[in-house]
Amino acid sequence: MSDSIALWHAEHRHFSRLLDLLERQVVAFHADNQPNFELMLDLVSYLRYFPDRHHHPREDVAFSRLAERDPQIRTMVDQLLQEHRVIAAAGSELLKYLEQVVDDVVVERAKVEAAAATYLVYYRRHLALEDRDIVPRAEQLLTAADWEAVVAAIPHGADPLFGEDCEPRYRELRRQIALESKES
Repeated sequence: MSDSIALWHAEHRHFSRLLDLLERQVVAFHADNQPNFELMLDLVSYLRYFPDRHHHPREDVAFSRLAERDPQIRTMVDQLLQEHRVIAAAGSELLKYLEQVVDDVVVERAKVEAAAATYLVYYRRHLALEDRDIVPRAEQLLTAADWEAVVAAIPHGADPLFGEDCEPRYRELRRQIALESKES
């Protein structure tokens, strides 16, 4: 159980760092500075790939088990499950625009900014709600059998960015994260 909670917190910290980095790039884009669109594309690609395929499905099982243990939390759980779908859709839209920009397709600035703002707002709010209200309740209420079901649903896959073996695609992103960590 404590391993699952620790992993949950660690992944949320990683996602928050990536959202911070994405937001800095979006601010540069808005200010007509030169954002790194390839970096933005890698950020959103990672956030669409890893959390949506590994992290969120495990959360979905944990949320379901939590709602069984505490029916009063059902409305919040249903909202979070819906937010997983909204975050995925918003991420797909932003990813599409970033791919077009990187491919030198002209995309309206307002569309990119709106997609990025939607993605950032939903994702940040979602993480904050989980960290404040859901993770502590899950830690209190879920049993060892519940956590086994969470792990069995979607075993923890190798993290292509924060794991030991960073995928070649994410090397520049990982380097940028390391640089920003030194500056903080």
